[in-house]
Amino acid sequence: MRQNGPVTYPGLLPDDGIRRLRDALTSVNYTATGIAERLGPDVTAAVAKNDFRAALKVTEDRDPLATLIRLYICGQTEPRPAVARAFKDLSLDEAAGAELILEATDGITAGLDLEPYGTDWWILADLATPSAAQARRNTLRPDHVLGVGGASTTLANAVIRDSVATALDLGTGCGVQALHLSQHAGRVTATDLSERALRFAATTAKLAGLEWDLRRGDMITPVHDEKFDLVVSNPPFVVGPGTLTHTYRDSGRPGDGISAELAESSRELLNPGGTLQFLANWLHVRGEDWADRVAGWFAGTGMDVWVVQREVSDPMAYVDLWLNDAAEAGDPQRAAAWLDWFDAHHVEAVGFGLVTAKNNQHHSPVVRVETMRQPLAQPFGPQITQWFDRQEWLRSRATVDALLDTKFVTADGLTLHQEADHGPDGWDVTMQTLVQTEGLGWNEEIDPTMLVLIGGCDGTVTMGDQLAVMAAAYETPEPVMRSMAAVVVPHLIERGFIVPAAEPPTKPVAEPR
Repeated sequence: MRQNGPVTYPGLLPDDGIRRLRDALTSVNYTATGIAERLGPDVTAAVAKNDFRAALKVTEDRDPLATLIRLYICGQTEPRPAVARAFKDLSLDEAAGAELILEATDGITAGLDLEPYGTDWWILADLATPSAAQARRNTLRPDHVLGVGGASTTLANAVIRDSVATALDLGTGCGVQALHLSQHAGRVTATDLSERALRFAATTAKLAGLEWDLRRGDMITPVHDEKFDLVVSNPPFVVGPGTLTHTYRDSGRPGDGISAELAESSRELLNPGGTLQFLANWLHVRGEDWADRVAGWFAGTGMDVWVVQREVSDPMAYVDLWLNDAAEAGDPQRAAAWLDWFDAHHVEAVGFGLVTAKNNQHHSPVVRVETMRQPLAQPFGPQITQWFDRQEWLRSRATVDALLDTKFVTADGLTLHQEADHGPDGWDVTMQTLVQTEGLGWNEEIDPTMLVLIGGCDGTVTMGDQLAVMAAAYETPEPVMRSMAAVVVPHLIERGFIVPAAEPPTKPVAEPR
């Protein structure tokens, strides 16, 4: 049930306290740039690998910036006077009340993760490892709020950054995605089931001087009668029996139901032309094609869809990963119940990847589900935009004649790899692979005919004329060559191996005098 208007969630500090915290962080240059400058490139690289030895050595003077680095980055216990100086006008009592710090017998420790993010943002989240009290319970708190991690970074790099009027961050957590959305959306709405997460998100927004429409509720419930131009989500996508122990991870739906539910909601969430992007896990079930399973989530929605599977995990590794993530590794019964559920439902593996759906309102939507294990250019968002643009271009050339009446050029960054066997007559090429060194990074094994086809795309002749020359050279009937091209050419365009040649500008006709 939708709330009557947006709810303004309080931050972890009153607004004036957040202002004083921001002033303290800014004044000592506790930013990503300021920390990197203070530590230097070599020490910064070591810290990125969780090697804090050099960082502790260069911050021994414990000036305010050094104290914050030691406290929040190196995880040290610091003297009360040094921490008080670092927080300036924000008292230690206020900081403790906001959980920013914890009193220890020999000083002050970090109570939360306070991470500089971007140029002038800060992310507040729960510590990635449990506190001493939580460690004794051998688990994270049920409403644990994640900070910046691999999943949130993957999504942030994949989001299409076109300017939009309205954007929704569904399951905002500490507000990472909403921060990015605020740079290109006129209005940002952010939802979460966890009230604690919304308080963290409110603090993140206010530290950045931003205002978001924050709402509490499960999935699309808080926005069920609204539509958006862009929806992004890093939902609690972990698959399993539906047990709900940690809101950042578990949805309470069995299997991959949360992802299927979000896909089905695309019609309700998106304006015409709108885009939905979310991370998901899906089941690989014995006797079932996983790609058909995921494509089926969008049946009847009318969405153009591109699903990219990036990782696949076996059930044992998957359960170990998520039990360790929530500090539950010491619970063998929990692991056994999870694995028993996988066995009972014939789950052979779990896939992870990115789903992008666009409400292009075509009668015959394109739904493509594929695995991409190769390194991808980052940020990935522009590549996703280009992929959907290529689909629109292919729609505009709906017939074979229209397609073959186009001039093409090979894409930038292509290299040809050949494997050959040496015999009595010299080298015999046995395999040729065309490799993209930019963009999507596809590797395509090609035969000699396809190599000639791609190599001939220099923008000077149409594809149809090129095929006529090839038909004569290979002594192949031209209709046969054209039938082959009707399948191969769209594939090469979709994957970005060839692109339509830019049309030269039309020369203006001189007006009669």
